[in-house]
Amino acid sequence: MIREIVFYPDPVLRQAGARVDEVTPEIRELAADMIETMYDAHGVGLAAPQVGVSLQLAVIDVSHDEECVSYLRVNGRDTELTEICPLVFLNPLVETLGGKDSDTEGCLSFPDLRGEITRPYEVRATVETLDGETLVIETDGLFARAIQHEVDHLFGKLFIDRMSSARKLAIRRQLKEMQEQYG
Repeated sequence: MIREIVFYPDPVLRQAGARVDEVTPEIRELAADMIETMYDAHGVGLAAPQVGVSLQLAVIDVSHDEECVSYLRVNGRDTELTEICPLVFLNPLVETLGGKDSDTEGCLSFPDLRGEITRPYEVRATVETLDGETLVIETDGLFARAIQHEVDHLFGKLFIDRMSSARKLAIRRQLKEMQEQYG
């Protein structure tokens, strides 16, 4: 089922999500709905707060572009994107590796808004799956960026918080319009 995406400035987007300690049928249904919603909205990631649920649950699929990463290791084993995506993960811990990179990001909770965001280029993410497995994912490129973007959502941080001061000033009018339209 496609769920309604929550738009800025909805307060749920600023809440830190609760840990998922038990995977219930409702959590599995939410994850399936989020994947369907993400695909319908042509996104590469979606976090539970973006559908109004304050939980540490997110989905990512960047497998449409196998060139978007130069490496991907899962639990120390070289892995193809198609083997892991769509990725559904819970309760993440992210450690940044290597240097930083700037690229344009958008967000399904901010229609028509994009901005240059600087983030670490590589990450090591320890996540739980719906089946109770723990995965240690080491990657770079778009997959690393998407993981960081979705994990930010799970802790109440938005991509606009990572924009430069000049960019924030430039989008002030758009944010005010969103507050009036969706607030």
